[in-house]
Amino acid sequence: MKNNLNRREFIIKTALGSFALVRGFNKKLFPIPLIEEKVEKMSSKSIAKIALHKTTDRKYGVKTVMKLMEYPSMKNKHVIVKPNFNTSDPAPASTHNDTLSQLITEIKNRKASEITLAERTYQPFDEVIAEKNIQEMSKALGFNIQNLDLDEYTVFNRDGLHWENGFRVPNIINNAEYLVSTCCLKTHFKGVITMSLKLSVGIIPTLHMKELHSSKNINSMIAEINLAYEPILIVMDGVKTFISGGPSRGTVADGNVVLAGTDRIALDAVGTAILIELGTDKIKRGNIFELEQIRRAVELGIGIDNPDKIEFVTANDESHEYAQKIKTILMDG
Repeated sequence: MKNNLNRREFIIKTALGSFALVRGFNKKLFPIPLIEEKVEKMSSKSIAKIALHKTTDRKYGVKTVMKLMEYPSMKNKHVIVKPNFNTSDPAPASTHNDTLSQLITEIKNRKASEITLAERTYQPFDEVIAEKNIQEMSKALGFNIQNLDLDEYTVFNRDGLHWENGFRVPNIINNAEYLVSTCCLKTHFKGVITMSLKLSVGIIPTLHMKELHSSKNINSMIAEINLAYEPILIVMDGVKTFISGGPSRGTVADGNVVLAGTDRIALDAVGTAILIELGTDKIKRGNIFELEQIRRAVELGIGIDNPDKIEFVTANDESHEYAQKIKTILMDG
């Protein structure tokens, strides 16, 4: 039976931004004026539901949180799945194969017409796919694999971004009929946290990494990428976490939790509260919504603007009690 900390319903926000077609990697990027249209921010009135399940079994956790969440039907949709495959290092450095395979299975069970795994990696793409045995999984479960670095791109830009000339977004993401993201719950040596918001970095091409990593505004730039696309559902694996270091190496802790949501700010705020509960030294209690990634995402209207708008949905007493503990940390900021 579902346990709720409040009763208000979630409202899906509208996509933001403007696009201009670019062909090839050698073209200069030009700023595109912001469309003169008032867009109501999600943060002004929405509630974000977060499904939380305490477990050490990733497959059961994914199955449970997807049952708990409310999201649009996948039936007859081409679903794009964006994992965390920056490297092939074991979870939480990259998406665990149990998490991915169960997520694909759940999507298939919901009668998706087609499924494509889409990713851009730091290590050579083919090596990561081979080392994680993703080709074998794709044959067994029946999904496609797309290297985002090889896709055609569209430039995203608008006034007020920290990106000098905008950034390129693969057309498979731009044109996605239904996008599902799956991220890991962990810290990052430079970005402080790396969860659903930072998963966006794996969408833009490698050629942007120099500008991103050399900027003092890296965390604001990460948040800004999220303007360019809209995941309909996000599943977060927190069975194992990094509470320091990251993204590929760090101090491992047992989070024993799987989460799902439709609001990236809410999910990352909850994940950050879990890191605090696990004893991270990267984030101080009472500082969650002041983290630059989250603060900038709130400014842009990516999701909710305060922790009071987070509603937990759970399936058993253990998960409900843990959600209440995390809610207490969230309400400190």
